Amino acid sequence: MNAITSLAENLNWGHNVVETTVGDMTAEQLHQVPPGLAHPVSALYAHVVIGEDMIVNGMIKGGAPLMATTFAGKTGTSDPQFQLTPEWARAVKVDLPAFKAYAQAVYQATLDYVATLSEADLEQTRDLSQVNMGTPTVGWMFNALVAGHINNLAGEISAIKGVNGLKGYPF
Repeated sequence: MNAITSLAENLNWGHNVVETTVGDMTAEQLHQVPPGLAHPVSALYAHVVIGEDMIVNGMIKGGAPLMATTFAGKTGTSDPQFQLTPEWARAVKVDLPAFKAYAQAVYQATLDYVATLSEADLEQTRDLSQVNMGTPTVGWMFNALVAGHINNLAGEISAIKGVNGLKGYPF
């Protein structure tokens, strides 16, 4: 298996885990504020998808994210942004059907782009010094900032569901 195929499989797995983990939640459950400093699932879900959109379409591809183009005003979030601050996390509202359409478009755009890459493309670098991340490779960015982030937040979403008395992961 080559790196591109492996990356696509990892992204597909993460997308599936996030979607099936939030798939049985009602809007009320999605926005329930957990105890302590943890964020509502709605904010975590929005952050993971918006983050993928901005990292892949903006930082890696060097273009505009879908939230600023084809999904401008149609992301299904009351305040689409990348930063996961406590204030934003407790204030953001997610319209689940509209957000799921945006999420599916982001996932598909990512996979379509990955399918165009060669292994040599994964060795290219991007300047992330403005966010104190130096000049990582595209491969690292996909693995750490996209696929790793998806899986990390799927785990956090599962844990928050458990704290709220719901079944976490669906498996």
